[in-house]
Amino acid sequence: MLSIVEAAGWPIWPLFACSVLALALIFERFVSLKISRVAPPQLLDEAIAVSQQGLPATEVVHQLEQNSALGEVLASGFRALHHDPRCSEADLRAAMEGCGRHVAARLEKYLSALATIASAAPLMGLLGTVIGMIEIFGSQGASTGSAMGGSNPVQLAHGISVALYNTAFGLMVAIPTLIFWRYFRSRVDAYLLTLELAAERFLRHLNSLRK
Repeated sequence: MLSIVEAAGWPIWPLFACSVLALALIFERFVSLKISRVAPPQLLDEAIAVSQQGLPATEVVHQLEQNSALGEVLASGFRALHHDPRCSEADLRAAMEGCGRHVAARLEKYLSALATIASAAPLMGLLGTVIGMIEIFGSQGASTGSAMGGSNPVQLAHGISVALYNTAFGLMVAIPTLIFWRYFRSRVDAYLLTLELAAERFLRHLNSLRK
């Protein structure tokens, strides 16, 4: 394996760097996008239940904010009412939507980096192959001069196969990265829909507390 890497030349090292970065980002996204960190299933019902008789204490709101991404959105509604119990529905909605945008940006963090790696890795592999082919044919021409019959077919075939390792490794990096990017993209979209629906339901509950 090491001999293949050495023979493939320097273009394969950026691909190794991309593969390590992609693995790190995939692991980070798996940890950050766990359902317990984003939208625990019972959290909305618990927040509504704890505020049936009125706004909860500041300590409870802080605990809710630290619970998850959904908790942050719900806590922003509580904080808006704590700040101004008679705030309008538009102001209350604006406060929750502003928090929701921050949460959405955090959920989508690093997804663009994964998409970039998935798009760039095949091109980097192709670049390595082209560079390898140029070097192979350049060395063949230098060794044989103008006499084409003196070229070594075995050496040429070996050189071509080594150059193609760059393309193969580029695809090996790009394909899993693309799969995981699509998976995380769909997962984030599902979370955002869940947060939006929960925020709408919670907003109706907060409006009842204002009256």
